[in-house]
Amino acid sequence: MIDIAGAVAVESIDEASRDQPEPAHAAAGVRGVAAHYGDPMREQRTLDTAVGLVDRSHRGIVAVPGEERIGWLHTLTTQHLAQLTPYQGTELLVLSPHGHVEQHAMVTEDGETTWLDTEPGATEGLLSYLEKMRFFSRVEPRDVTADHALLSLVGPAAPDAVATLGVTGLAEPDVVAVPGPKFRSGTLPPRPTALYDVRPLPAGGWARRGPLGVDLLVPRAAMEQVVAELRGAGVPVAGLWAYEAIRVAARRARVGVDTDHRTIPAEVDLIGPAVHLEKGCYRGQETVARVHNLGRPPRRLVLLHLDGVTTDQPPAAGTPVSLDGRTVGFVGTAVHHHELGQVALAVLKRNVPDDARLLIGETAAAIDPVPAG
Repeated sequence: MIDIAGAVAVESIDEASRDQPEPAHAAAGVRGVAAHYGDPMREQRTLDTAVGLVDRSHRGIVAVPGEERIGWLHTLTTQHLAQLTPYQGTELLVLSPHGHVEQHAMVTEDGETTWLDTEPGATEGLLSYLEKMRFFSRVEPRDVTADHALLSLVGPAAPDAVATLGVTGLAEPDVVAVPGPKFRSGTLPPRPTALYDVRPLPAGGWARRGPLGVDLLVPRAAMEQVVAELRGAGVPVAGLWAYEAIRVAARRARVGVDTDHRTIPAEVDLIGPAVHLEKGCYRGQETVARVHNLGRPPRRLVLLHLDGVTTDQPPAAGTPVSLDGRTVGFVGTAVHHHELGQVALAVLKRNVPDDARLLIGETAAAIDPVPAG
């Protein structure tokens, strides 16, 4: 955890120290990082309007060196990686044989190693799958979480902040639009559907431009130095509460928190950034293709506004959402957003109308329609 006065670790928060309800994600494998630094709402506003440094060193890091790594990962996952070049990043999924989401990872290639950073607590499952699929491939996947840490510069000024570390010119994310159902072959180019610009860091590791800012992978031995340089340049710190609120408002699902064992990529908007619809065979591809061609995923990810939740604990991940007395979905991450108030991501049955009067326990909830465009 970034050791700065006022830091309150997720694992040490109690009722006396809270100035807002603890988000539902706090117990979901998120330990050893700062929840906040004394003022969660101010930290949110900073991430929303400027830039702040968030300690995300609880994420798992898998390194995959070996001369066959790119082609090998291409065959195992949902993403088109065959043309991934040094200092490019993207996202991928590992699916079950029935097409359910098992793993999500952000990907970074540096020319010698492909780096996969994944959800806290998910490293063992991802590494176990990769090890089982090695066979005779010249690859050496390994867990390097103990040696490397992920930090994130979040906010519109993140590219300016990372210049403090000698990294300039990071291009904006390039995400290919998802073709409509019954698409014709050749619609998608033979490249990852999401491309994130990556540059090496002088202290070791890399900087990757992503959807919410710039992620930094640094050796843990250099973490204190990197934090000191950014803090010395005036970059404030922000806790995980603030980061999660920004993520929820951006409607980016976390696998394992905003998903369940039945979730397929189309239900939680992961087709665009993490799935290529015209690549070779991979586990679960049949389900992806069938649902996309029919255009009818059984459920959908929505943003809910919660009515009347103030100081009470927000609903935990997995809490049922009901309509007219019947369960129609479940809550994922619930947060207190500095502008939107109490909101939550939820997965609901596809036929639930946008104007439905929903209940989460005794709490009323309303769907925030997807913004036009």
